[in-house]
Formats: sequence, C-alpha cells, structure tokens
Amino acid sequence: MRRPLLTAAIALVIATQLHAALPVGTRAPAINTRAALAGEEFQFSLEDALKKGPVVLYFFVSAFTPVCTTEAHEFAEATDEFQELGATVVGVSRDDIDTLKRFSASEGRNRFAMVSDTDGRIIKAYDAVQESHPGYASRISYVIAPTGEIIYSYRAMNPVGHVSNTMAALRKWKLEHSSN
Repeated sequence: MRRPLLTAAIALVIATQLHAALPVGTRAPAINTRAALAGEEFQFSLEDALKKGPVVLYFFVSAFTPVCTTEAHEFAEATDEFQELGATVVGVSRDDIDTLKRFSASEGRNRFAMVSDTDGRIIKAYDAVQESHPGYASRISYVIAPTGEIIYSYRAMNPVGHVSNTMAALRKWKLEHSSN
C-alpha cells in the first residue's frame, strides 16, 4: 500500500520542481528586445536596466484581460515606491509590441516598461511558461539585483501579492546592502 503513495508523492515533487521559478542565486537570463513605455517603442536591455539598480521583472498572461489589467494598475500605483528603492519595474508578456504600446499607456499608466516576447524565448528562459496554456506566460515576479542575480521570485496566478512581495524583497535587499 505504501509503495503507490510513495511513487505518487515522488511524482508530485518532480512535477512541482519542473514548474518552479528560477532559483534564488541564479544569474538572470539576458534580455535585449522590443519594449514599450508610455505608448512608445524602444529597445530594452536588462543589462542596461541593472546598471541603474535592481529590476522587478513580472510576467503576465495577456494585455487587456481583467486580471492582468488589475496587476498592471497595482504595479503602476507602486512605481514611485519602487523607484525610491532604486528599482525599475518591467512587465513581460507574449503580446505584440503594438498591443503593449497601448497597454503601457493606458493600464500601465505610462509608469513602467513592458517587454514583448512574441516568440516566448524570454518566458521559457525565466521558467514562466503557463502549464495549462503553454502559449502564455504564467504570473511570476522576479527581483533581480544589480549584479544580475535573482534574489527573489514569486509565482501565483492571483495578482494579489506580487507588488507587496517584490517590494518587501527589495526592502530587505536594500537593508542588507545599505552599509556596503
């Protein structure tokens, strides 16, 4: 009787690990692609963004959907607080650049950049592929230190918690690095 339960438990652990976020301490994969901010297109480079300070990189499912719109509003409203901590917020989805131009202006309220990952390359590199719908990103947020090291990740399809958790991780990091 125990053997089937043990096998099922092991399978569950393996499946969970396969869909886990990139581990803390991992070097963030490079990003250099088209993005939009305040309705304008530009070339986004994670390397360049990290020269200014930490980056909060959040993946969202699709522009103009109710939940993703709510999440974009929450990040937009918290942008000043993120900036006070020296951080840059960047959203990533599989939406095309024209959609993200509109979404960055309206729902992102012209406050932060949104990266277009139409081929899914970035989403795969960050282990952010949605399990049930592989053509979309899962809702996951990373905090990346200026060194390029991932210092925090949070995965939950509910947008509640992404802003507060990444903000808390940034505050903790800043406190730990304020004497350096």
